Amino acid sequence: MGKDAMGPLARYARTDWFGPLLVTVLAIVIVGAFNPSFLSPLNIQVLLLAISVNALIAFSQMIIIAVGQMNLSVGAIGGLAAISFAGMMQVWGLPAPVAAVLALLIGVAAGMVNGIFIAWTGISAFVITLASLSMFKGINLGITQAQPFYDIPDAVKAFGNTNFIDPLPWLVLPTALVAVGLWAMLNRQALGRSILAVGGNAHAAELSGISVGFVVVCAHAISGLLAALAGILLVGRLQIGQPTIGDDWLILSFAAPVIGGAVLSGGHVSVSATLLGVVIVAIITQALVLFNIDPFLVQVVLGGLILWAVGVNRLRELKMSKSAVRI
Repeated sequence: MGKDAMGPLARYARTDWFGPLLVTVLAIVIVGAFNPSFLSPLNIQVLLLAISVNALIAFSQMIIIAVGQMNLSVGAIGGLAAISFAGMMQVWGLPAPVAAVLALLIGVAAGMVNGIFIAWTGISAFVITLASLSMFKGINLGITQAQPFYDIPDAVKAFGNTNFIDPLPWLVLPTALVAVGLWAMLNRQALGRSILAVGGNAHAAELSGISVGFVVVCAHAISGLLAALAGILLVGRLQIGQPTIGDDWLILSFAAPVIGGAVLSGGHVSVSATLLGVVIVAIITQALVLFNIDPFLVQVVLGGLILWAVGVNRLRELKMSKSAVRI
């Protein structure tokens, strides 16, 4: 009976999402016990608003990690899409839906530029995206002259700050759809399997008939799309087209996927575990605010979490390799 009971638990314990889920539950219980206001409807709404945007940022990096690369320009793409969205509404007077679609296309185009240069030149994604980070940020500042766009339509502001069912904000809906879509793509679609195959072993994937260059471009295009969507939602949440949007995304974009068990060398990511990683970061951030602790410590905590998660993943890889040797 003991073995039967432990069987499912042992299987769950080996999944990527089990550890982050356990940490999430413990964090909620501990923080809620010390400060009951943490579980108030208002605070839950604030948490969900942060999670909705931050999950898209994390997914944007996760899809690049899956292919065995990194995208340092995630924040620059999101910021460029955000000020394009706000600027097209204020300067050109475009309706919000049209401006949103065009901003998303800008994100896709920016991501494709990264992917095409990486696939065409063979230069490291680190170098290419570092260069494009500077380029996209320069375009951002050139368009705005470092000045915000203030004239955001009321409907956009309402979408970014109101609930469809208390305490669930509207921003949860696009993020939930993206999460489901990413999970289906990575687990059920040929493109998703190709992304993971390229990340696992690009040479073997090419020998099996997969176009590595095409997959890399697709992964970066998806990353750009998700970064752009995060930027658009953040305009609604902040109620302003701020040129600094995206400047602080880089650490978060890596932290959540790594906490979720993503292998930085590629080939293995988890949508659900990455989402839980975002939740953990949001809980820690909110706890620091509730306990009046210096919010700048968030960066210190995130750095520590990344080191811890990378260490845990490395130990898991070593354990798996030793098991394979014994077999």
